[in-house]
Amino acid sequence: MTTDMSLYPLQFRPHFKQYLWGGRRLGDVLGKPIGKGPHFAESWEVVDHGEDQSVVENGPLAGRTLHQLVTQFGQPLFGSASPGTQFPLLLKYLDAQQNLSLQVHPNDAYGATMNPPDLGKTEAWVVMHAEPDSVIYAGLKRGFDRAAFARELAIGTGHLRAHKITPRTGDCIFIPAGVVHAIGAGLLIAEIQQASNTTFRLFDWNRVGLDGQPRPLHLEQGLDVTDYEIGPIEPQHPLPTERSHVERLVDCEKFVLDRWTANAGVNDYLFPADDRFHIVAVLQGHAELNHPHIETRLDRAATVLLPARREPLEVRLSDSAILLDMWMR
Repeated sequence: MTTDMSLYPLQFRPHFKQYLWGGRRLGDVLGKPIGKGPHFAESWEVVDHGEDQSVVENGPLAGRTLHQLVTQFGQPLFGSASPGTQFPLLLKYLDAQQNLSLQVHPNDAYGATMNPPDLGKTEAWVVMHAEPDSVIYAGLKRGFDRAAFARELAIGTGHLRAHKITPRTGDCIFIPAGVVHAIGAGLLIAEIQQASNTTFRLFDWNRVGLDGQPRPLHLEQGLDVTDYEIGPIEPQHPLPTERSHVERLVDCEKFVLDRWTANAGVNDYLFPADDRFHIVAVLQGHAELNHPHIETRLDRAATVLLPARREPLEVRLSDSAILLDMWMR
């Protein structure tokens, strides 16, 4: 096994997904190296999910997949988070030029029964840009049980029973497994989620896919996994922490999501040696990581994985910098 001293801040090659609702903003706005084509929907920044693999771009581990790092390093990578056979979180950016389908994700218990088994999918979004008329559907309106929601879906009006909000740049929306949801057109989103790709599509706006055929729906599975008790979802209320530059957006059993904002006139901060891995993504400005063996500059939409076994890490933020810090307890 490779020694933990070989680990350092890890940057990965973006892994792109093209879907009919995507566009060009991953390249034109976020600077990602997308190719030709009009439907670049998602940039998977940190992923270990079957054949979908992040590949290290920097330093002596360049060319290794994230799954190989999980296998080779174990505890030094995971720290106090129990090492598993898969990296548990997935970070992505989404460019929604059209509405995403009305959909729902299962929890871990349901995912374990699938063939092949998968994790459940609890997720959180941070809005990087919102057009004035953009909307998000998050949660069902009160009073809908399975039978009532099934009747609405059968006649194509299920989306009218979903709670609709008008998001603003900077809003964070927390979507636990089982919550019916849809990201609306005009939104640019940073998303942290469990490392799952299981989606049950409930309504697809009566459109056809790139092959000219309607995309399949998964009504029975979706109705099975929907949580009818949660109700409408509103944007998170950021909470202060003991560090003046850090506010907490989400604290759940699957992950913690913090937002760092550079204080006026203060640029130097510290990632403590806390025996936890951290995924760090820059939403605005830039950041520089001062590691003894490798210097890392992160511009907008850049991402780095900090392994758990490390020394305290100095971070210098630009005056306008905003970054997300994602970790597990």
